[in-house]
Amino acid sequence: MTDISAKDIQSPVFGWLGFIVGSIALMAALFVFWAGPFVPQQSTGVSLGELAAEIGKSTLRAAAGLEQPEPVTQARDTDDYLRIGVSMLGGIAIILSAVGLLRHEKMRPAIAGIVIGTGAILFQFFAWAFLALLGVLVIMALLHSFSDFFSGLLGG
Repeated sequence: MTDISAKDIQSPVFGWLGFIVGSIALMAALFVFWAGPFVPQQSTGVSLGELAAEIGKSTLRAAAGLEQPEPVTQARDTDDYLRIGVSMLGGIAIILSAVGLLRHEKMRPAIAGIVIGTGAILFQFFAWAFLALLGVLVIMALLHSFSDFFSGLLGG
């Protein structure tokens, strides 16, 4: 049997760094979600009205056999950069913690860093997915109300 001396066990430097960076990433994700958006936004009614108008124009172009306009890339704003930064911090936390595991450091700080870094990234993803689902439900309700309106006009 071989005894493992205290010198053989690595100090968990990377595990603790991953934990700290992951904690910062999670706090930043919560801050961006609750304190944002930081860039002025249009009201929901204006956005939905523009979406409905764009759907109508697209339908008319398709019915007339005209080509659709080329897609336009949107410029990034402060909110986009904050979300990207939080995801990058979460990724750095995962990488630092994985390095700690590969160096055979103590496992608890490294595993905690991986979990918290992953949590910061997933929090943003699930918050975005939930808000997107709510947006789809609102659009479906609007389209349903438009169909009721037009069926009443046409007598059907």
